[in-house]
Amino acid sequence: MLGKTAGGVFWMLRYMERSENTARMIDAGLRISLTRSGAADGEWTSILTALGVINAYNANYETVDGPRVINFLLRDKANHNSVISAVEAARTNARMVRTALTREVWEAVNECWMDLSELLARPINQQDLPDILSTIRKHSAFVRGTLAGTMVRNDIYNFARVGTFFERADNVARIMDVKYYILLPSILHVGSATDNVQWESILRSTSASRAYQTLHENEHNPRDIARFLILDHRLPRSLAFCYRKIQRNLQHIADDYGQLAPCNGLVNGICQKFDNTSIDLIFDYGLHEFITDFLIESQSLGRQIEVDFRFSE
Repeated sequence: MLGKTAGGVFWMLRYMERSENTARMIDAGLRISLTRSGAADGEWTSILTALGVINAYNANYETVDGPRVINFLLRDKANHNSVISAVEAARTNARMVRTALTREVWEAVNECWMDLSELLARPINQQDLPDILSTIRKHSAFVRGTLAGTMVRNDIYNFARVGTFFERADNVARIMDVKYYILLPSILHVGSATDNVQWESILRSTSASRAYQTLHENEHNPRDIARFLILDHRLPRSLAFCYRKIQRNLQHIADDYGQLAPCNGLVNGICQKFDNTSIDLIFDYGLHEFITDFLIESQSLGRQIEVDFRFSE
């Protein structure tokens, strides 16, 4: 496969995943703004920070408030990580690699772009926001569904899967890093009351609320949530789950090409760390420090994948 084709497929799925992640974070922020207006501005700030766009937002706006943040995250093309920017980038990459995709995958990406271009063409009324966020999530799921249902399991499919899980893990890690002060073990030690709204924000932002409730009958607590989002191999958005999928898909690519690449060694090392740790060891080391180390290693892996498979060529 040409490097540009591999890179196009990888980034197409990263951008689709990014659009969905942003929609889920807006949904979490909206719920807090409706239930706890006094905490809304702080929640919107944390969302901007987790998405890595706080500096870009501050360069354009003097204050943080819900309508401006929502507009910035959904439809501001000056924000390269807005939903509309991500969807346009996904479609651009899909057009570049169109001959490598099934007709169904291309149509799913193109329909996503057409529908959202229309929905996000004008400022959004708050009453319309839930339906728009739902539409974004459905389109992302539709693209993944057509990919799973129509693509041959070859290197193209594997690069798409690597892109999906790479973006997903990055998003979950950044949310946890922004919210780590809520997950500090000292909360348990001093007996502070659980802030159910903030717990719900963390779990909803990572699409893990219902899954957590299904598997944990006890009240929300820092260690259970952190362990669930980092180490639980049953959760499709946990860091360990995502990186196990990345490891397998990169191994499939190596098998197809008949040789291992340096990125295989890097992802194996990351997966080994997940296998050899526990939530107690993570908290002893420091949750913030653990996530920071993970993000550094993840960025190194991303760069190595681009080099190994010559995305720029």
